[in-house]
Amino acid sequence: MNSKLQKVLRVVLSLILLVFGLNKFFGFIPMEAPQEGTFMYALIQTGYLMPLIAISEIIPGILLFINKWTGLALVWLVPISINIVLFHLKYDISTIGPAALVSILNGTLIYVNWRKFKTLF
Repeated sequence: MNSKLQKVLRVVLSLILLVFGLNKFFGFIPMEAPQEGTFMYALIQTGYLMPLIAISEIIPGILLFINKWTGLALVWLVPISINIVLFHLKYDISTIGPAALVSILNGTLIYVNWRKFKTLF
């Protein structure tokens, strides 16, 4: 794959992760409050899961943006991207677009950098 295209995909993925991760802390993207009794409401009420999820998006986002430890960042994102897609499939399919985009970008970047991951498998 063209290195310029790879760089664009990496930066796009990092920006998506940074924006959505930081939004969990600062709330600059307006979102409806979840209804009581929903899964998302329960996640928020725990008090620690949403910050943990946010940090789990921000750290790989930063690593991808600065192009350091990209292999670690991409592996780190596998369970996160799978859970994002499964959450949207189960609870909110209308907003699955960004979730699918994160998974596709993550999978594509892993495929392009497969030589870094061969030893894991």
